[in-house]
Amino acid sequence: MSMLVPNVCEFIAEDHLYRKIIKVIDFKELTRPLKALYSSSGRGGYPIEQGFKCLFLQFLEDKSDRQMEKFVRYDLSAKYFCSFELNESTPDHCYFGRLRERIGTEGLAGLFERVATSLKKAGLIREVFTFVDASELVARVDVWEARDRALEDKKNSETDDQGNPTMNNKNVGCYSSDKEARFGCKGKSRIWFGYKRHVAVDMSHGLISRTEVTPANTTDQQGLPAVCPKTGMVFCDRAYSDTTTRNRIEDQGCHSGVILKNNMQEKDRDKDRWLSSVRMPYEGVFANLEKRARYRGVSKNLFQCLMQALVFNLKRLVTIAAPPIFLVST
Repeated sequence: MSMLVPNVCEFIAEDHLYRKIIKVIDFKELTRPLKALYSSSGRGGYPIEQGFKCLFLQFLEDKSDRQMEKFVRYDLSAKYFCSFELNESTPDHCYFGRLRERIGTEGLAGLFERVATSLKKAGLIREVFTFVDASELVARVDVWEARDRALEDKKNSETDDQGNPTMNNKNVGCYSSDKEARFGCKGKSRIWFGYKRHVAVDMSHGLISRTEVTPANTTDQQGLPAVCPKTGMVFCDRAYSDTTTRNRIEDQGCHSGVILKNNMQEKDRDKDRWLSSVRMPYEGVFANLEKRARYRGVSKNLFQCLMQALVFNLKRLVTIAAPPIFLVST
């Protein structure tokens, strides 16, 4: 240990998760394309690698901006992960919002795609079997307040069966504080207001290969093209069992592994039991993903889902003891 100012890494256990994540991926190389966002002249700030580590840790630990400010200031493990020394100043809560805006959804999507491509090159994402599904992302808004505004609006032309003013997906954007959120439904009872997260999970090692966000009233079938792979077999539940969607999967160059509804003539119950048993372990991926939207709007919530997918993948690489990932050039 140093005689003057101890190094933060001396306080972190060798088997700590943060050490393992840092070993599995080179954040400096990963964030290299983002350096163009900053000018080399003017007042210096935090390096982009350091800032991105803060954002990654924020989603890893599910912290708000203010919670993250305190976490990286007082927690030794957070300082270690984000490359801050004991006596070094750390960002305030405003920094994280500005950094997210500067990186943007498009910039983060580029980083996620780079990692996914690198995982494919390493043979960790193979796209032989791919599990595709969608889940809810509930908006952080007061739906009842929006409903009250809709009922009180004399210009509201949407009415229920009794002719009373109502709020639905046609006019909710006029009254909700989140203009892009919509009502969604899965099955007969799962109804929510917000967005829908579409995810493709490669079944070789359980890594997320693609993700997309749409308003909640988008059907699972409509969201499929954004996450469907270009090869292999695609495993889906009954929501994707219509003929058009199955043909779309095959048009992509894939084989359909869709479970059919019980009333469909071509249903093979033995085959569907096998499909269910193969895909069942990967349904747990959604249990690890946050069900609440952090932000408002499709683009910002896609940023959330991309970051959560990146966090999930790196934690998964640690779990399967994957070797360090060599990032492909951009």
